[in-house]
Amino acid sequence: MSWPDQPVIYEINTAVWLRELSRAAGREITLGEVPSSAWHEVTPAGVDAVWLMGVWERSLLGLAMANANPGLRASFHEVLPDLRPEDVTGSPYCVQRYVVAEAFGGDEGLAKARAELAARGVRLVLDYVPNHVAPDHPWVLDHPEFFVRNDNGDLERGRDPYFPAWPDVVQLDAFSPALRSAATMTLSSVAARCDGIRCDMAMLVTNEVFARTWNRTPPEQDYWPEIIGGLRAEHPETVLIAEAYWDMEWALQQQGFNFCYDKRLYDRFISGEGIRDHLKADTGYQSRLLRFLENQDEPRIAHELPPAAARAAAVAIATLPGATLWHEGQFEGRRARPPVFLTRRPDEPLDHDLAAWYRRLLAIVHDHRVRRGDWRLLETEGWPDNQSCRQLLAWTWTAADGTRHVVVVNFSDRPAQGLLPVELHRYTDLLDGMVYEQDDDLSPLYVALEPWGCHLFAAA
Repeated sequence: MSWPDQPVIYEINTAVWLRELSRAAGREITLGEVPSSAWHEVTPAGVDAVWLMGVWERSLLGLAMANANPGLRASFHEVLPDLRPEDVTGSPYCVQRYVVAEAFGGDEGLAKARAELAARGVRLVLDYVPNHVAPDHPWVLDHPEFFVRNDNGDLERGRDPYFPAWPDVVQLDAFSPALRSAATMTLSSVAARCDGIRCDMAMLVTNEVFARTWNRTPPEQDYWPEIIGGLRAEHPETVLIAEAYWDMEWALQQQGFNFCYDKRLYDRFISGEGIRDHLKADTGYQSRLLRFLENQDEPRIAHELPPAAARAAAVAIATLPGATLWHEGQFEGRRARPPVFLTRRPDEPLDHDLAAWYRRLLAIVHDHRVRRGDWRLLETEGWPDNQSCRQLLAWTWTAADGTRHVVVVNFSDRPAQGLLPVELHRYTDLLDGMVYEQDDDLSPLYVALEPWGCHLFAAA
């Protein structure tokens, strides 16, 4: 199934989701037994792909380490004061083997889930962890040459250059030719079971970062071009998504990734600063970024921003160039984000009106084909005695057939007015259905928005 240029991806915590479905059904539900109503719930109009986060077999040794770690245990109890032993299943990024966990239905259950999604025109995204594996992964005994070891010959713990080592994983040697060959085969085996792959902490295995982390001399060929080149020979259509930080998005795009996390934009929305400057980057670069307001690693947006601000940020994210990522529970206004080690989250009141708003937003952007054609960031103008226009974010989409959409977001807690360098005569705000007309369609477009207000105009 071919991918759209700017896909919309919906992330699900597989362990938590299946446990809640099982509780509702009164029996164990696996990926192969998910009812149609549940698939319908996670594939609203406008969603192009579902990311089933954490389907792989988790490490029993890693689970024991997690349960013995006081800091982790404290984080579990913080979310679940009534924590029970069965709530802790280990980290999905402490992978013992790249086979689907039997508790989730195994590879057969995953294949059925993929078929259910495909029948709805939706693609499947899965995880791959290039930097490390569980300490009881078969490679530890069978292929010691795949790993980094210290001067005493002991396995090094997996880490990045800025933080202490993770206690439950062991470090793969990204410079080992044998490991690179095995990694290519592993990535290809993952690609055979899905349509897209999200690569965890993808920058850690680049020659630049790995050499700095481990004080090693890099080989001539960088890691990802070699691995992705091997993958493309068998799976040319697989979309690759890099979890990327430290301003390495451009480098990873050049090394073969279709999309890279735009963590900078997330940070700017949380702080409310520097958003416009961020959006001045080259459009070709921006079209290969993955925009988000939540994922399994970030706090819930309902916890970080007031409700009106979160909606304004969502309108912006939904209408920018690039891929977008939406997190299960985000639509309903959930505030608790359980650590990925857990299979249960606390019960919370769900905001069904907010969920309907999010679903309508995605449907509007999809049904009206808002994100097609040429994208252009607009400069807003004010008056000598009124510079509130600086609070406005605005851009246009212009399709080849002349169809135009104009997005304006007042991302501030104060009213804002301004003039936009676009000429419209008759136009409709798709967000509220209001129709507007200007007597002179050659004049700049005047807008006035309340705090956190938004327009999504479609030109008639």
